[in-house]
Amino acid sequence: MNLKPTVIFDLGAVLIDWNPRHLYRKLFTDEATMEQFFAETDLLNWNARQDGGYPFAQAVSELSEQFPHHEHYIRAFHERWEEMMPGAIDPTVEILAELRAQDYDLFALSNWSAETYPTAYARFEFLQWFRAVVISGELKVCKPHPRIYKHILSLIGRPANECIFIDDSLANYNAAVELGFQSIHFQSPAQLRAELIARDIPLTTAEARP
Repeated sequence: MNLKPTVIFDLGAVLIDWNPRHLYRKLFTDEATMEQFFAETDLLNWNARQDGGYPFAQAVSELSEQFPHHEHYIRAFHERWEEMMPGAIDPTVEILAELRAQDYDLFALSNWSAETYPTAYARFEFLQWFRAVVISGELKVCKPHPRIYKHILSLIGRPANECIFIDDSLANYNAAVELGFQSIHFQSPAQLRAELIARDIPLTTAEARP
C-alpha cells in the first residue's frame, strides 16, 4: 500500500509574502539608500538571531547603540513589523488547499520569531490547516540546523523519505536533501505545482485551471 507523503511547507516567501523591503520602501526615498542601510547594519542576518529565539527588544536596543544614526529605522523593524507582510501568496495557498482537500498530512517548518509569529497566525486562517507548525524561535534553533528537521520528524512520526519538504532557501533545501527528505526548492507557485504533479501528487494542472 502506497501511503501519501507528508508535505512540509516553509512559510515566509512560500505561503506568506514577507520581505522587509515592503516596509523600508516607505521609509527611504530611493532603493540605493535603503540597500546601503541593509548592508551597513547587516539587517537580515541580525534578524536571523530573533528567528533563533533572541529577544526582539534587546536586539533592537543593541543594534541601535551600534548604529545610533539609524535608530529610527532599526526600531521600525520591530514596531512596524507587520508592514513587511502585506499578504499571502495566494497561488501557493491554493496548492495547500488542494492538498488539504485530499487529506494530505500537512506540516509547516519556518524560521520565524516566536514574538511575531502570533501576528501571522491571527491574520492567516490557512495556518490553522497544518497538523503542527514548528517555529524556530520557539525551538531556539533555525534551519538549516539538523536538529530542527529531526524535531519535526519526531512530530510527524515518519522517516524523512516519506516527507516532501518545500523551502525557498537553497541552504535549507540542501540540508533537507542531506537528511533524506524528498525536497523541492521553491521558486514560484507554478514551479511548485508542476514539481508536485511530477511526483504523482494529483493536483489540478496549470492548463486545466480556470
